[in-house]
Amino acid sequence: MPGCYKASIEDVHYHADRSIDRNQIMRLADCTFVDRFENLLITGSTGIGKSYIASAVGYQACVLGYRVLYTSTPKLFAKLKMAKADGSYMKELAKIERQQLLILDDFGIQPFDAQSRAALMEIIEDRHGKTSLIITSQLPVSKWFEVIGEKTIADAILDRIVHDAHRIELKGESMRRKRNVEPENSH
Repeated sequence: MPGCYKASIEDVHYHADRSIDRNQIMRLADCTFVDRFENLLITGSTGIGKSYIASAVGYQACVLGYRVLYTSTPKLFAKLKMAKADGSYMKELAKIERQQLLILDDFGIQPFDAQSRAALMEIIEDRHGKTSLIITSQLPVSKWFEVIGEKTIADAILDRIVHDAHRIELKGESMRRKRNVEPENSH
């Protein structure tokens, strides 16, 4: 994961109020879900640790030799729009398709327009049953349909993403806020 910090599975905070199952995280860290072309969906409020867990699993996948791409969903679709304009769109899609694990962070932060929705459909269609996804979102999965828009396409995308996906629904207060109010020596 070029440019990604080393997030460690060992550093995940397993506080009871966060609804994180240590055994589930450890099973995901062995990356057999990647071998089985399964997805991981991580949802929860801002600052709760979704991106950190996605990064930690992604980093572990890199350590185990998998090809991983970590990207912010809004940035990816902005990049794909530019690629469409300069003629490098198919090359960008091919680069994404080659990754065994694609991590889409901040999914659904903004609604998809027609061009982004079409690109998402292409990415999901190309990867379905061949590779894995990790998606993080502040929105519960039940709200993704609205964010994707266009009923037929949203149905097709969600059917491929959500079917047999592992899910982590984080709860509790923001880890960032908590870190800023805790005394220095408390861990």
